[in-house]
Amino acid sequence: MTGSRFTEGGLTFHFDAGVEAGQYDGWRFFTGGFQNTCGGAKAVDFVARWDKTTYLIEVKDYRQHPRTKPSELPDEVAAKVRDSLAGLVAAGAGGNSAYGTIEPEERRLAHLWVSAKQLRVVLHLEQPTHGRKGHRRLNPSNLKLGLKQRLRFIDAQPRVEHMDTTHAEHPWQVTSP
Repeated sequence: MTGSRFTEGGLTFHFDAGVEAGQYDGWRFFTGGFQNTCGGAKAVDFVARWDKTTYLIEVKDYRQHPRTKPSELPDEVAAKVRDSLAGLVAAGAGGNSAYGTIEPEERRLAHLWVSAKQLRVVLHLEQPTHGRKGHRRLNPSNLKLGLKQRLRFIDAQPRVEHMDTTHAEHPWQVTSP
């Protein structure tokens, strides 16, 4: 069994064989209605299940377009995690979309992802290697602390990673053309 590959912006995520991964924000269930729930739901970029852990992965690539308000990033990621979990529960329970009943594969994945023994949150952040005029690099430690404060009941140890980060504990690699 070969792994799956997904692209977000200028980054490609290569998930190992045996990992159930997907782009939840592209699902018919999400785009066909759930994104309009409660005034507008957001979604993380990828969800993946490996072994007994589900990973909620948000991707930010500021190499070309720096963030203008870095202090809001932990709040944004936390809202996406919250909304994604709510949407996955609804999809796993057989929710409906504007297209009708949820697709069987989306329902299967949603149920699989929310039934994990552990949830992990990962912010994948790429920044320019050298600061540009008027651009301040984001401090990953500060971002991690902000995520930890907001998501402590979901993941007490969220991670902030980039392409050069090596983590043998998760089943994917990230490349950029």
